[in-house]
Amino acid sequence: MISLGCAKNLVDAEIMLGALLKDGVRITNDPAEADVVIVNTCSFIDAAQAESVDAILQSAQLREMLRRGQGLVVAGCLPQRFREELPALMPEVDAFMGIDQVPQVADIVRQALWHRQASSALTGKPAPAAQPRALTAPLVEVHRRPTYIPDFATPRFRLTPRHFAYLKVAEGCTHPCSFCTIPRMRGAHRSRPQSDIVREARALLADGVKEINLISQDTTYYGLDLRSGKAGSGVVRGDSGVAVRLRTGAASLCTLLRELNALPGDFWIRLLYTHPAHWTDELIHTIAQCPRVARYADLPLQHIHEVMLERMRRETSRHYIEELIARIRTGIAGITLRTTFIVGFPGETDACFQALLEFIRATRFERLGVFTYSREEGTRAGRMQNQVPEAIKRRRRDQAMAEQRQVAREVAAGFVGRTIKVLVEREPNARELNDAQTRSREHGWLREGDAQASQLRGRLLVARGEADAPDIDGRVYVRGKLALGEFARVRIIGHTDYDLIAEPV
Repeated sequence: MISLGCAKNLVDAEIMLGALLKDGVRITNDPAEADVVIVNTCSFIDAAQAESVDAILQSAQLREMLRRGQGLVVAGCLPQRFREELPALMPEVDAFMGIDQVPQVADIVRQALWHRQASSALTGKPAPAAQPRALTAPLVEVHRRPTYIPDFATPRFRLTPRHFAYLKVAEGCTHPCSFCTIPRMRGAHRSRPQSDIVREARALLADGVKEINLISQDTTYYGLDLRSGKAGSGVVRGDSGVAVRLRTGAASLCTLLRELNALPGDFWIRLLYTHPAHWTDELIHTIAQCPRVARYADLPLQHIHEVMLERMRRETSRHYIEELIARIRTGIAGITLRTTFIVGFPGETDACFQALLEFIRATRFERLGVFTYSREEGTRAGRMQNQVPEAIKRRRRDQAMAEQRQVAREVAAGFVGRTIKVLVEREPNARELNDAQTRSREHGWLREGDAQASQLRGRLLVARGEADAPDIDGRVYVRGKLALGEFARVRIIGHTDYDLIAEPV
């Protein structure tokens, strides 16, 4: 299994592996040993598509060198988005599968192997009698509008370390953002039953998980698809006073957090992918009252200039965003806010960009990443006039991250002398310590070379604080010995631009 893209895609890969194992398939890390290779693809932006295509072609080349007759399955967002075009463009592939086919992966794997063995003269094997279709045609199992929702009954083989896990609370997205292809690929938003999520959380905690990261395309939309106009319904107000009626007792992110917080054990619950339009005062109060919910919120804003927000169809205004940030920071003491911005969106003028820079300086986000706009086929933004040249996009990204780097350095300096709780993860490798730059497709350019990196010498452990989500935020490098996969108290003794240096208390 080669899984690319976001944490949501990773969960799909874990569910596929669980289904395969349940069906008697053995998983291997050696491609030369595999009968079938699955590439679980991402298609969010052009760079993700290029990486996915490269992984598919490289897998086909390795097959020719190492194991002719090996089946090749392409899953995930790429075939979901380009289901009509891919079979003709990629004859190397034996089967394409979409979102709805995740639980049926074992059958698709077997059909892919049949197809490869039957259609390749190099194998020297006759076509199996069970072959159900034309030998030269790859299997294409992709529904135009996916309806699949993960559930606890589907087995899952986790690919994350034992101490943390991603828990998908919903699938799909209903937002109309003009730059985004996700609703076309993943379908409309659909929430999992709260009882099913809690059941999975219990199992994860029993398996040693110390941090549960709640994910979906829009986590704050959880439960809003359970709307009803019945009398006696509760009302949730999102952006611009738009009211959504929920039937009495309906699940919401607040009810889910309260029930998860009541589970026994020492663990964190972290909120990722929260759209600003659906934050409510009740959610702010719920987080403040739930000690196991990390004081951390991933709040992608994308821009702050009114013209850009309108062109992006973000359903939020500058006034609403500024008021929301003030309410969150006032209502949840010590919270870390992470956001992302898009620069170089069609029609972004120098004045629009300068407004964004001023907002970054004034708001002082503890965590921030920047994308350059990716022009995507089939989106409203892709058809807009006044596309911004690539060189200007890159320059604006660099300027925005230069502003944030200074903010991040001051935030890190403010931790020195403090004692914080961390989750100890592992020992770092030499490459990690010496790497001058780290990038993330989901959250833009996050790190760059640091003159103070020379502090990171000697025996160290990698840990994360409450303010740091896995893979996308900074790290706490601890000098000393601590138990891996466990919580510990450490004192901060130094910092780099984005990371902290600590010692055990």
